Amino acid sequence: MKKLLGSLMALVGGLLISTTQAQPGIMHGGMGGPPPGPRFGGDMAKIFGENSAFSANLEMHTAGAASGDMTMPGKLAYLDGKSRFELDMSQMKSKQMPPAEQMKQMGMDKLIVIARPDKKVSYVVYAGLESYMENSLRDADANNTEADYKSEITELGKETVDGHACVKNKVVVTDKDGKAHESTVWNATDLKKFPVKVETVENEMTVTMLFKDVKLAKPAADQFEPPTGFKKYDSMMSMMQEQMMKRMGGAGR
Repeated sequence: MKKLLGSLMALVGGLLISTTQAQPGIMHGGMGGPPPGPRFGGDMAKIFGENSAFSANLEMHTAGAASGDMTMPGKLAYLDGKSRFELDMSQMKSKQMPPAEQMKQMGMDKLIVIARPDKKVSYVVYAGLESYMENSLRDADANNTEADYKSEITELGKETVDGHACVKNKVVVTDKDGKAHESTVWNATDLKKFPVKVETVENEMTVTMLFKDVKLAKPAADQFEPPTGFKKYDSMMSMMQEQMMKRMGGAGR
């Protein structure tokens, strides 16, 4: 029992750590912390400007020597700083991904990452296990306000992205400590300048976010809470240990 549990923890832990190495636009993660997902605090919030409520299909792609290429599709909802990202891990493409069938057998293939900067917490929800974990939001930008950032926009030209006529801009966002974050942003003219594509290069890592089927209506507020009736765990270890005990009928007592 212990050997099997340890192997599964190493499998999942290796995935979370390898795919969340302080990349721009991505939540930080680690053992027991949030898995990969988009973040919208600080400099990223500045890029979205007045688009404070929307939902969309999001495809994130990372490329770089550190962790190799990874493509991560999902569904995103955003409302006044709160975000919800639904991810089917069997749809992720990465050399570091555990086999999809193993994740499915563990009931961990479908998950939801909810970020609540207003509460300074995030929720990691495993729908297949009817379970979730609450973690402190460890984003360094969580305590900053919009006033702590200044943006400079330079038009680079006009291009079409996924059928949307866009203005291609270079956006440089500078924080209160003087650190600058540069991104290339494609703002759709038919979607109130919504950034349908964002590309950022930082620490030799390129992160591209492509938004499709964008809806600018406000998402329901209850989407940003953990589901009613789901069991809360303090850590991934405790959650997996209990699930394994159930699956093995209490073996290894």
